[in-house]
Amino acid sequence: MLATFLAGTGCVAAIVFLLFCYRGFARTQAADPLKRKNRYVFPLDNADHIMPGSKKTLLAVLALGLFPGATTRAQTGGQPAADANAKQIGLVTAPQAAPADAAPAAPLASPAMVGSLSTASPRTLDAGPLGKLDVTGILSGFGYWQGHPVSSDQAARADVGNGQIFIQKTSGLMQFFLQAGAYNLPALGVPLLSTRNTVSNYFGALPQAYLKLVPKGNFSFLIGKLPTLIGAEDTFTFENLNIERGLLWNQENAVNRGIQVNYTKGKLSSSLSWNDGFYSNRYNWLDGELTYTANAANIVEVVASGNLGRTAYSSFATPLYQNNSDIYDLIYTHTAKRWMIEPYFQYTYVPLDVKIGVDRATATQGEAVLGSYSLAHYLTMAGRVEYISSTGSIHNGAVNLLYGPGSRAWSLTLTPTYQKKAFFVRGELSVTQAANYTPGDAFGPKNLNSNQTRGVVETGFMF
Repeated sequence: MLATFLAGTGCVAAIVFLLFCYRGFARTQAADPLKRKNRYVFPLDNADHIMPGSKKTLLAVLALGLFPGATTRAQTGGQPAADANAKQIGLVTAPQAAPADAAPAAPLASPAMVGSLSTASPRTLDAGPLGKLDVTGILSGFGYWQGHPVSSDQAARADVGNGQIFIQKTSGLMQFFLQAGAYNLPALGVPLLSTRNTVSNYFGALPQAYLKLVPKGNFSFLIGKLPTLIGAEDTFTFENLNIERGLLWNQENAVNRGIQVNYTKGKLSSSLSWNDGFYSNRYNWLDGELTYTANAANIVEVVASGNLGRTAYSSFATPLYQNNSDIYDLIYTHTAKRWMIEPYFQYTYVPLDVKIGVDRATATQGEAVLGSYSLAHYLTMAGRVEYISSTGSIHNGAVNLLYGPGSRAWSLTLTPTYQKKAFFVRGELSVTQAANYTPGDAFGPKNLNSNQTRGVVETGFMF
């Protein structure tokens, strides 16, 4: 009785909070500036052409394309990892809607849920000539407080976190996935945008949408707006262990427009993608991913990607230097009955290119450990610790990839999560500390502070 009462009280509180977030969302749009400081974008004019002839060959990426492969992280919604990877690339047919007197259908592999939350069982619709469609969604709000906000940011805000619906066809030769609605992309160490400005400045109201061709055999082909192959964290808040993405994620892209081929054989699986990198609409990126699934508890993943040409263009979604970089990841995932731990290593490299203002080759190196522990049936504690450093100095022509050339930073994040059926609530406390930073590129109203602490609450419903 007590648990039922607490769950009911939490749902009522969540509804009130969501209404409050929507009120804040509606009231702040006219006043919310598009002046988010983007420390990663070099001020160029809108050059729309691609300058071919890069000396980068990305042999590692091409080699990965010769191997068998997959497209998801290791831990997906409690499914065995090998089965989850196969479902994500369309090699295993997702279960159809169960009869009324049977158990609910299992959660779907898309969107990828690699964190503490789990999606609801899908509702299946008969769409006539399109066949059976599965529908799920999320409605959530979030609020935050932060110390040392930059001048373009706010110390506190409440907003809509997610108002999204997912429609997909998961069987047959022709399949598809559509993700539509509003979202926010909070990340450590950078200013936060309103939800409205996030949608308009990043991936629009249809952030992911692709067709999937699944012929007989171990191949599948995708085309459209695809989730990136890069990194250990996914794009949207509900997909991950933590509400906010980390410092390493800030060096990665999130959504690509392009094509992708997947192949799997035994314990090896691979993906190869030709795309527009950091959402530039210039198609000169090549990404490759190779995954070895030793067993359901242990997975190793290698990712190599990069720009094969030059893209002299920048925007909110397309930071100039990162969009002309190479990115490499090594990710290991171990899952146990209550534990999940995921250490990973990341290296990024921006080559010398004076035509886009890179007078000296610059790199970042980052290490992170993500993990979670199931405390009880409805309660999970997740955490993340990470460290990242950049090369060069302000005096030798290196570009700014972090908090000034040659800067370093670390972060610590704790995220307890409660979910019972559709309802969830989670809180988050994070600390980000910069070192060797350039005055004017850090935190605070004058960008002179070395650290930032944030508290975040997110609550809502998976349906």
